[in-house]
Amino acid sequence: QINFVACQLFALLAAFWFRIYLGPSHASSAVRHAFATLFGIYFAVFCFGWYSIHLFVLVMMNYGIMNMASIPNIHRYSFVVAMGYLTLCHISRIYIFHYGILTTDFSGPLMIITQKITTLACQLHDGIGRQAEELTAEQNRLAVKTRPSLLEYLSYLLNFMSIIAGPCSNYKDYIAFIEGRHVHMKLLEVNWKQKGYDRLPDPSPTGAVMYKLCITLVSLILFLTLTKNFPVAYIIDNEFLDKTPFLSRLGYLYVVTQAAKPKYYFAWTLADAVNNAAGYGFSGVDESGTFRWDLLSNLNIWNIETATSFKLYIENWNIQTAAWLKRVCYDRAPWYPTALTFILSALWHGIYPGYYFTFLTGILITLAARAIRSNCRRYFLSSVPLKMAYDVVTWVATQLAVCYTVAPFVMLAVEPTIKFYKSMYFHMHILSILVLLVLPIRSQAHSIRKPQNQAMLNSVKSK
Repeated sequence: QINFVACQLFALLAAFWFRIYLGPSHASSAVRHAFATLFGIYFAVFCFGWYSIHLFVLVMMNYGIMNMASIPNIHRYSFVVAMGYLTLCHISRIYIFHYGILTTDFSGPLMIITQKITTLACQLHDGIGRQAEELTAEQNRLAVKTRPSLLEYLSYLLNFMSIIAGPCSNYKDYIAFIEGRHVHMKLLEVNWKQKGYDRLPDPSPTGAVMYKLCITLVSLILFLTLTKNFPVAYIIDNEFLDKTPFLSRLGYLYVVTQAAKPKYYFAWTLADAVNNAAGYGFSGVDESGTFRWDLLSNLNIWNIETATSFKLYIENWNIQTAAWLKRVCYDRAPWYPTALTFILSALWHGIYPGYYFTFLTGILITLAARAIRSNCRRYFLSSVPLKMAYDVVTWVATQLAVCYTVAPFVMLAVEPTIKFYKSMYFHMHILSILVLLVLPIRSQAHSIRKPQNQAMLNSVKSK
């Protein structure tokens, strides 16, 4: 953990230097790629020692696949190899280290690299192996038309800004950043002459970085104070279970879950700040004219803490992983996209049983929440008081449902998970099943996207 923090702080300083002295106007793309790659490799070796060889083995194996596999199958082979290698490493952590979390836990960077490998493979398949008419608007925008060079490939996967804690970004966005087109492309989406500008502005990330560093500092303080004072293991302590009423246990479960969040807020916000400090992460201009630097943000704390639906909570937690799951699984799944996406998420996280309890429970609660929302919400929109009451009730239900769902994720093993759910009387499971049995489920059509002009083509063929 000390190595992690030291690397990220050094990466922050290196990112400022990278933006100022190796900006696109001062250095060629090749130099920027090389610097980002070499520093990334150094950080990986410094943090994880010989374990870092797993990162390099996976990267080079998939580079071979990317150059030798046929385009129609490149995304399948890359996915199988990357997820297979990641899973083998996860298995080794259980059977060799017996549920231990390694001091030098290389699985985090390996998970990020797996995301990037599969993202690039899918986008390369879209760009070369499919017609533009077959793609969605987003797939068209992100499609990669040519295979990257070795330097571009290594830079994308191993750059110092994201190798330690991510996040995963799209290949075309990263290349545009290295080549100096990243901010310019976003600025061109706005009519600056109407706003009184003679030329394009030059947005600086400094304000965004300082703001995110403040969040990082507060998160660190909360982690050092709250997390240790409210251990998750206490919710299955025998004395606690015997003496504490059910509603009080629910309240404590919420407190424990809140206390566990700051470490994620710290790591993800610091990673976001590192990328911004290098000049990466500009997402455009909002309605008020403010420059936004949240292209790579992994969370929206306000939306998480005020979420009134399970879906909204998930969409604002680990945002880039949710986007990856959507692009490589949900949008491409021929059937049961929600279930397959949750299962892939569990497999990507590891093979601890607790992960599967969490994500399988998540499938059930997601479907139940969707049924409630589609059948009931419209009755509470007729007046402001009714809407406020609905929001309060759904906020409480969402927060408690999340706590109930993620507890096994922290406990990891089967025995404490079963003990926890027994102490909770499996109430969320039972309520979700009853909802799905009672309320009609409105079908949400999901199929592999047809060509954008499919209706026209079918009409022509029928004639």
